Amino acid sequence: MGNIWTIFKRDLKGYFSSPIAYVVIGLFLIVTGIFFYLLLSSFLQYSYAVMMQQRGGMAVNVNLMMIRPFLLNMSVIVLFVIPMITMRSFSEEKKSGTVELLLTSPLTTTQIVFGKFLATYLLYFVMVAVTFLFMVFLFIWGKPAFWPIFLGYCGILLMGGGLVALGNFISSLTENQIVAAVGTFGATMLLWVIGFAGDLSGKVLGEIFRYLSIVNHFEDFSKGVFDTSHLVYYLSLSFLMLFLTYQSIESSKWRG
Repeated sequence: MGNIWTIFKRDLKGYFSSPIAYVVIGLFLIVTGIFFYLLLSSFLQYSYAVMMQQRGGMAVNVNLMMIRPFLLNMSVIVLFVIPMITMRSFSEEKKSGTVELLLTSPLTTTQIVFGKFLATYLLYFVMVAVTFLFMVFLFIWGKPAFWPIFLGYCGILLMGGGLVALGNFISSLTENQIVAAVGTFGATMLLWVIGFAGDLSGKVLGEIFRYLSIVNHFEDFSKGVFDTSHLVYYLSLSFLMLFLTYQSIESSKWRG
């Protein structure tokens, strides 16, 4: 654990000692903030219209009408941001030549892979956690249900774990950060649009495509529904990508 902690601290310091972390978090907060503002404005207008027309039988549900759409939008925004926070994980080490120092150090490949994953994932966690400030305003001025929000954020974090691991794997394949970012973006887009292909395919193939879609597994979380099949999917994706990253680094050792 000590060696994993060393790699973790080293990479995390690299993120926050450069503008990368602050730019990514800032952009993510601005984009999600715009969606939050638009959804909040729409919700307030609808609530006011209901109140003015005095529709006694109608209930205005903030979780259904605002929070769920916000979480769904955030899950898509994450697909565009992940490549920016994972592109330098291994690519920068290869380009600067420090990867040779890592591979010849007493550190094991497993320690390197997990240390870098945890550092990148913490950056992602902080990025997502900052948006919870929006929810705080809702709790101050309204009465949203807590558990749907909690499960929604759990889903965002689980999905991010799989995507961060995917981004680290692609970063381990190249020394060019731009190539790593584009490759990760392409892979995340594929995991998103494959769900749409399921609607155009046969029953069996369609079910397979929908299961592989990373965003489809988030829909239940956004509704406040916990399903172990979605948990298994995200954890399986994370461990598969970590395993492939391990194999990629091991092959670099042999080639070196």
